[in-house]
Amino acid sequence: MLTGPRKQHILSLLRRDGQVVAKALSEELALSEDTIRRDLRELAAEGLLQRVHGGALPVAAAEADFSGRQQLAPDEKVAIGRAAARLVKPGQVVFIDGGTTAVQLARHLPLALQATVVTHSPSVAVELAAHAGIEVVLIGGRLFRHSMVAVGAAAMAAISRIHADTYFMGATGVHAEAGLTTGDAEEAEIKRALMAAAAETVVLASSEKLGAASAWVVSPLADATQLLVAPQASEQSLAPLRAAGLAILRADEAG
Repeated sequence: MLTGPRKQHILSLLRRDGQVVAKALSEELALSEDTIRRDLRELAAEGLLQRVHGGALPVAAAEADFSGRQQLAPDEKVAIGRAAARLVKPGQVVFIDGGTTAVQLARHLPLALQATVVTHSPSVAVELAAHAGIEVVLIGGRLFRHSMVAVGAAAMAAISRIHADTYFMGATGVHAEAGLTTGDAEEAEIKRALMAAAAETVVLASSEKLGAASAWVVSPLADATQLLVAPQASEQSLAPLRAAGLAILRADEAG
């Protein structure tokens, strides 16, 4: 099989199976593993897959910048944000991550809610300007414009001094083996700190993130309390996550 058709075959396998194992593919095509690994490197360089040990996973479409992510699954993000807002109870202290789904969560919090929201996202903080009953604590630091969140030492220090009830977390990839991943090393560090400072972590994930992976690991799936997904999330994409032990809640079942 020539290089072009072989790469298309690899991408087809990724869409069908959610992963490619280099050894198995080399045996299937009667080619050396070095040849398959070279194909995977080249496809990864084109942004078409995420290389992992022994093979590859689908690349996370959610690695686009903040404005680009607003165009991805907007209806799902509204549904997930609305459902997540119902999980916030009066009197709680909650962390809300950055990202487009997190903005929908903030947008759907009841105006009468009495609670404290801690966020490193200026976009989330602005959404809460009219919520007189919500104390908004904005974590500062260096602005990472790609995701419109604060990162760095100042943000880490501020997070370490807070104990929250729940962390509503965003991730660019949620995969049974690769775990919870994101596209930036500093963002991954901030997310780990937020998880460590919260009693529970609820991961908010629209369908394009399920079964996908990015380069930087935030944590294994087991560290999350629950995954909140859209009502229309396919059972095929959720089955491996359930098998890995992750509790899953559909947006139409929340609250």
